Amino acid sequence: MANNQEGFNFSTLVTAIHQVDENMAAQAGRAVNVSLTLRNWMIGAYIDKYELNGSDRADYGDKLLSELAKRLTGINVSNCNRRQLYRYLRFYRLYPQIVGTLSAQLKTMLPADLHGIEKVGTPSPQLKIPPEKLVYRLSYSHLELIVDLDDPLKRTFYEIECIRGNWSVRELKRQIGSLYYERSGLSENKEKLAELVQSGTEKSEPKLPVRDPYVFEFLGIKSCEAMRESDLEDQLLNKLQDFLLELGHGFCFEARQKRILIGDTHGFVDLVFYHRILKCHVLVELKVESFSHENLGQLNTYVSWYRKNMMADGDKPPVGILLCTQKDHALVEYALAGMDNHLFVSKYQLELPRKEEIQKFLEEKMREVGE
Repeated sequence: MANNQEGFNFSTLVTAIHQVDENMAAQAGRAVNVSLTLRNWMIGAYIDKYELNGSDRADYGDKLLSELAKRLTGINVSNCNRRQLYRYLRFYRLYPQIVGTLSAQLKTMLPADLHGIEKVGTPSPQLKIPPEKLVYRLSYSHLELIVDLDDPLKRTFYEIECIRGNWSVRELKRQIGSLYYERSGLSENKEKLAELVQSGTEKSEPKLPVRDPYVFEFLGIKSCEAMRESDLEDQLLNKLQDFLLELGHGFCFEARQKRILIGDTHGFVDLVFYHRILKCHVLVELKVESFSHENLGQLNTYVSWYRKNMMADGDKPPVGILLCTQKDHALVEYALAGMDNHLFVSKYQLELPRKEEIQKFLEEKMREVGE
């Protein structure tokens, strides 16, 4: 386009740059995803090899993955907790054919005499998807959702539909949760159902998926670097952190973008404090948008998780503070998360900054960073 001098104007300049950006972002995203997929597959291959032939494997027995996770975490190998290691092992065993996508250099890194490499992880040769398509069209986050399925035919169904529809990870998760496979089996007109499903699906974007927890950990990016929703939110969180430490006596800062795992879902709490007077955790969520019940529900989930998993002896139940902003106004909500101790609630209302103070602060800072 840019070489056609006669038709090259400002509009075509914008279009050309946009196309280059989209193309390069897509290539970068594919490269990162392929590397991550092969890395996890190779980890599974080594674990499988060790379980079969490791000279000291009897010393670990059922504790192998726990001990391995502990050792790998200690040397900063990302995403290698016990559950993930089991998934990598299952991934390798279900998809041994991925070996065919490895470069000659990567093949030299594999353990010799890989067990079961000739096996096929799909129900029949006719349904088998070429390993190159699996690796280059699906991210590891896609594959992990599929690996969790026990039925081989169901796995193949979602592989095909996901590739055919270019689904995002969220869309694949939604379709599995809505029993698309089962509904397809019950439908007389399967093609019509497929058309209806594919027409309303969320497509995968070509951008580098830095919000994917696996990707940014693989790239060595810290959570707080990758999970910011906007520069505005980041500036507000910086100022809010200092504000609470200065104004709220008793606040002790613990974490920023604290990562927690609830089931199979990762959550990130914007700010986490421990209040030494109230003897409880205080979780702060900032949303650069108007108040919604979804935001309150998300914070309440985090508070409930902290109550169950992080309370120590002598601690009071955690408190959540939700800050929602929208240009010229700020709405502050405190989420008590079932705290029915009225004496504690009264004390908490005295010790924490008043809603009016936080609202005034937030409105001032919104004006500052917006100038």
